[in-house]
Amino acid sequence: MDVKYLIGLLKEKNLHISAAESLTGGLFTKTITDIPGSSAVLSGGIVSYTNEVKMNVLGVTEEVIEKYTEVSAECAEEMARGAAKLFGSEIAVSFTGYAGPTGGTEKDPVGSAYICIFYEGKTKVFANIYSGDRNSVRMQCVEKAVEEIINILKQNS
Repeated sequence: MDVKYLIGLLKEKNLHISAAESLTGGLFTKTITDIPGSSAVLSGGIVSYTNEVKMNVLGVTEEVIEKYTEVSAECAEEMARGAAKLFGSEIAVSFTGYAGPTGGTEKDPVGSAYICIFYEGKTKVFANIYSGDRNSVRMQCVEKAVEEIINILKQNS
């Protein structure tokens, strides 16, 4: 995971990033802030673990949660858009899913994750099912997000 490279890219492009974390519980933001100088690119992050916070702080609609659930691509998209708006960042990432060992549904078993990246008014959702324990699932989500944010930034050079 090349977090230092990501921070360098964000600095080079003069972009700021924010995060809305449910599944990862702040791990993405912690991973960014572990790198000295990250304050130049990180606008902020929120752990939106409950539906009330997703709706009242990030602007996720009740309709999305009722129709698709809080573990869905649609919810991840609204979370990412909400984080970008809340923190005034050009890029935002969101995480929602089931880290385990409990939870999950037939459609989205334990290990299911939706990661959404918001950039230039568009969203891109990555849906994956990860294996391993709770911490492993969360770390794999952060690694995937870092990788995909780098890819998006490189494609838009």
